[in-house]
Amino acid sequence: MAFSTTKDTITFHPLGDAAIVIQAGTDISEDIHECVKQLFSCVEQHPFDGYVEAVQAFTNVTVFYEPYKVYQSAQLKQRAISPYEWVKDYIENLLEDNWQEGNQAKRRIIDIPVCYGGELGPDLEEVARINDLTPEEVVRIHTSGTYLVYMIGFAPGFPFLGGLSEKIAAPRRQTPRMSIPKGSVGIAGKQTGVYPISTPGGWQLIGQTPLSLFRPNAERPSLLKAGDEVRFVQLSEKEFFSMKEENR
Repeated sequence: MAFSTTKDTITFHPLGDAAIVIQAGTDISEDIHECVKQLFSCVEQHPFDGYVEAVQAFTNVTVFYEPYKVYQSAQLKQRAISPYEWVKDYIENLLEDNWQEGNQAKRRIIDIPVCYGGELGPDLEEVARINDLTPEEVVRIHTSGTYLVYMIGFAPGFPFLGGLSEKIAAPRRQTPRMSIPKGSVGIAGKQTGVYPISTPGGWQLIGQTPLSLFRPNAERPSLLKAGDEVRFVQLSEKEFFSMKEENR
């Protein structure tokens, strides 16, 4: 599948004096996501002197840099341009030379086992009630989808997933919980996600996975990355606790 966003639709703007935002569009869509992924990859593979990091979001990539290092290495005193202008020109030239129009990389598919309902998914019945469904129907719909990881954010390793069926969409809780268990699977609006660490939150909790989505001491701490596809697989409570023990 190809995407239609081109490099000619990309815009730039400064974020303070040490970052530049590369905007691929304004809509949250797979088309914009593929463009953002290519922007991120292009910058990551061709760092410049003074480059710090690139951060991928729903519709843009923010590139952080050290202004004084850019100023020195690019000898900007003689050229009378700012570090921002130099970085912008550098990225524009980079895209001109490396952009692959309509190219989409192959996606990784990750299966995430989930035990739904009960103490592990205390809001499953509420999500069912909101949508005039049975809890079993909510689980069937949730496990039948494939979900694109648009970005990682909010908490370390937290995946923002697109692709939730409107049939099981549900608003956030009116009163957020002070502490949500690690591995909880939730729904908020038309999004679903997994809490990788214990944190406060207001999503409707429908289940829990025994997998660790964030491992701070691992070479790659986050199990998921932007561009992955997630499938949820139902577990029994017995299978859940057995897998959780194995993943300690």
